[in-house]
Amino acid sequence: MLDLIGVAVAGTQTKLSRIIRAHAADEFRGSIPILFDNRKASAQGVALAAGMTIDSIDAHDGFNPAKGHIGCPLLPAILALSQEIPIKGEEFLSTLLMGYEFGARASIAQHGTVPDYHTSGSWGAVTAAAAAARLLNLSIEETRHAIGIAEYHGPRSQMMRCIDHPTMLKDGSGWGAMTGVSAAKLAQKGFTGAPAITVEKARTYWSDFGKRWYMCEQYYKPYPVCRWAQAPIEAAQALAKVHCFKPSEIESIDVITFHEAVRLATNRPQTTEEAQYSTSYPVAVALARGDVTPQDISDEALNDPDILKLSECLKMQESKKANSVFPNQRIAKVKIRLKNDTQYESDWTEPKWDPTDPPSAKNIQHKFYKLSNPILGQARTNQIKDAVENLQQTSSLDFVRHLSSPI
Repeated sequence: MLDLIGVAVAGTQTKLSRIIRAHAADEFRGSIPILFDNRKASAQGVALAAGMTIDSIDAHDGFNPAKGHIGCPLLPAILALSQEIPIKGEEFLSTLLMGYEFGARASIAQHGTVPDYHTSGSWGAVTAAAAAARLLNLSIEETRHAIGIAEYHGPRSQMMRCIDHPTMLKDGSGWGAMTGVSAAKLAQKGFTGAPAITVEKARTYWSDFGKRWYMCEQYYKPYPVCRWAQAPIEAAQALAKVHCFKPSEIESIDVITFHEAVRLATNRPQTTEEAQYSTSYPVAVALARGDVTPQDISDEALNDPDILKLSECLKMQESKKANSVFPNQRIAKVKIRLKNDTQYESDWTEPKWDPTDPPSAKNIQHKFYKLSNPILGQARTNQIKDAVENLQQTSSLDFVRHLSSPI
């Protein structure tokens, strides 16, 4: 939760978030405060705006088998409904935890039963509907209808279209959150839906429910860009640290990785979305500055000539080895040649903070402060961290009031 909220804070600074929050206030009239805004909307509008705000900065947690993100569509649905129907903090956390377990299996089931690679919003809609059904105290039959409605109307958007043409569409998570909340509210009123195929017709994917805890198998992101670009960032930084060359000495960079990552091909991004769905640009930023922050990939920061020069000298190459282990592993190897013809080659590298080598609580807190402090200031950042840590002893309304006032 702390990680997702920190990403949401950073996301408020994007053009995408400003547009979607205004859209929610104008088109989804209601009485629920929009996340980090002074306007209000319906639960559906609040879920839409929060989901797309988190998704606007590609720094949130994810799940390798899903090739996507559970928390991004799930938490906004819970945040929205827990203001409409106040609940205890313990119930908030229980619903979030159950939602991660549900969403993991829904995502695996969908990827295992359909031919196309859809965004997180597709199975995220089903996940949000399940969480909403719990919060609305729907009956078993109403819950079946809610999940069925969400699957039928969920955004079956093709992920690779946004990879090839990066825009504000992103991962569909906000639309999934909105659809899930709408589906549960419709079912509550008696609207019916067909059985959800990914839940009721794909039971082999649910056989380990209650035995295997996918909540413990989520990854976190140290950098606000696509997960597929993060292994190349790590590998390039490792070479620079060991061999102590300067960015100005680099002649060429070769990245060997899996097919999907090779398609992150934008080397002169014009928007933050293009920068987030690029491999060459964040690698160049990391080599030049030693880190990649939301400010580094913002719309205003994309014209540094030294970084663009580095970005344009990077070439991508597809690897059978890397393809064979995707999506459960996202590996890459980097070769750097200097202007004096010296060449360095990394080992096969995985991104930081995978479930096999997770971040510490201090790592996550540091990331939260790094994202939030420049925008909220130290005092409010501390208040939100304390509110998250004490949520189990409070109510949802006491908690979300820290998130509802504007930035």
